[in-house]
Amino acid sequence: MDKINLANLPTKIIKLEKLSKKYNKNIYLKRDDFTGTETSGNKVRKLEYSIKEALNNKCNCVITVGALQSNHCRATAAVCAKLGLECHLILKGNIEEFEGNLFLDYILGAKVHLVNEDSSLDEEMDKIAEELTKKGRTVYKIPVGASNKIGTYGYINTYNEILEQEKNLNIKFDLISIPVGSGGTYAGLWYGNYNTNNNKRILGFSVNSSKEEFKEKIVDILNTIDNKINSFDTIDINDLYVGEGYAIATREELEFYYKIASTEGIVFDPCYTGKAFRGLIKEIEKGNIKEDNILFIHTGGLMGWTKEQRNIIYEIAKERKNNEI
Repeated sequence: MDKINLANLPTKIIKLEKLSKKYNKNIYLKRDDFTGTETSGNKVRKLEYSIKEALNNKCNCVITVGALQSNHCRATAAVCAKLGLECHLILKGNIEEFEGNLFLDYILGAKVHLVNEDSSLDEEMDKIAEELTKKGRTVYKIPVGASNKIGTYGYINTYNEILEQEKNLNIKFDLISIPVGSGGTYAGLWYGNYNTNNNKRILGFSVNSSKEEFKEKIVDILNTIDNKINSFDTIDINDLYVGEGYAIATREELEFYYKIASTEGIVFDPCYTGKAFRGLIKEIEKGNIKEDNILFIHTGGLMGWTKEQRNIIYEIAKERKNNEI
């Protein structure tokens, strides 16, 4: 599949030494948050394929959709700015604080269309695409998270990258775990595992929907790639750690992220990677993770921290300091 090179690849894999010792596991982290700065995270891997298809089709305008703090939309804005493509972002939500990814969307020159929570993003995208087409634009539409056939190749490629890194690290991962927010990243890893006849466990942690919804979406994506897959039984999505909802972080969750950051020097985001990594650790503590060699993929999201969440972290840090004194 044809792609354009946008990300800093391959991303390195590091061992989380303290957590590995604590849980008597080999817990590794793949730093896909290092794929870039403005384009950091897992989304740019998908965009390498999506945007290449747009360029091949002579498109000069890209439209995509997401939540107000969407990492994918911010990455799309950055890529479009770099390549001179007009970018339209349809974002669902209300502006409370002008910060993080939304700030980057604007400074990167994207044309932002805000819609309310009960709007259909697909319908809004079709409407704006029609208007732009009438004005002479050649439009390329990217779904939520670039989670479709073309975008999924980004993580089929990532799976092969991991296999090469296993050789260099002299380790074989039994389990690969990721956050699941739209399904495309998981679908790519699962298909890479399937297509190479490996038997790794690909464990996804939902950040917003039920495991049934995600399995249905992932199967749909996989069928567009390969209609000869006989069984999808190994699709493994855990939906127990969504918490209070998408992009909402409880104090308990924030305390977990603080602990990881202050002991391992790794900052997760409160929307995707934080929920998923907390789920992985909780499942290890429950004894539900039997595998010894574990790889978790950090899919980025550092820009997604809200002012409210940062203030709570500040309170947690002060409390800890006072207790130590």
